Amino acid sequence: MRQVTKGLLAPVVLASVFTFSCTDDEEPIIAQEGVEKANLVFTEIEGDDHLSAHGDHFHGLDEGTEGESFVVEFDADGHAVSGGHLHLHADGIYKMELQAWDYEGNRVEEDFIKDKATADLYKAFLVGGDLVLNPDTEDETGAIFQPREKEYADGTAVDGKYETTGVLSYFTIGEANEGETKAVDFVLRKFNDAATKSLVERVDWNAEDYAERFAGEDVLTLEFEIHAEHEEGHEEEGHDH
Repeated sequence: MRQVTKGLLAPVVLASVFTFSCTDDEEPIIAQEGVEKANLVFTEIEGDDHLSAHGDHFHGLDEGTEGESFVVEFDADGHAVSGGHLHLHADGIYKMELQAWDYEGNRVEEDFIKDKATADLYKAFLVGGDLVLNPDTEDETGAIFQPREKEYADGTAVDGKYETTGVLSYFTIGEANEGETKAVDFVLRKFNDAATKSLVERVDWNAEDYAERFAGEDVLTLEFEIHAEHEEGHEEEGHDH
C-alpha cells in the first residue's frame, strides 16, 4: 500500500509544482474599478399652470408630459466630451437622469440606489455657478434642483425627501440666472455615515461648504456649463464648446 501511495503522490506533486509555476509566471488581471463614462440626460417637462416652481421644489410633475431629450456625455475624469455647454429655457423644468457605466461596459447608476441601505450613503448635489436659488427670490424665478426617485432599484418605495438620492432629479435654472454662462458640477457624494443623509435639506443642493458639512467623498463629479435663455421659440440644446 505504501508503494502505491508514493506512486500516486509523485505525479500529483509534479502537477502541483507545474501549475503553481505557470500561475506565478502570469501577470494577474486586476479589474479597474469606478465609472468609465457617464451621461446626464435632460428632458424638458411640459404641462399646464399646475406645473410650477414653488420654494425649494416643484408642483405638478406627475401631471407633466415629456418633451425631447438631449444628452451630455462625460469621460472617466468627469469632463464633458459632448453637449457640455447647455442652452436651457430659463423657466423650463427639466428631468435629469444619471447614466453611468463601469469599465466592463455595465450600467451601474442603479448600484447607488439598489436598496435603502445602499442609497442612504449617497446624495447628489449640483454645485457652483453662483446661482440665485428659488427660495431666495420673491417671484419664484430662482434655481431648483430636486432629487426625486420614487423607488429603489429593488422596487421598494422611497419614503419622502430625505430618502431621495438624485440619480433621478428635476431642475430649473430660473430667470434670475439669465445672462452669464454658469459652470456647475453634478456631484454624487458618498457619506461616511448613513445617518448624514437625513441632515441634507432641499436647499443644500448648491451649498459651497457641502463637503465640510456632510463628511464623505465625492465618487462622481461631472463638469458642464449652463446658459439660461428666455427667448420665444428657442429650443434647448447641448453644444461641444
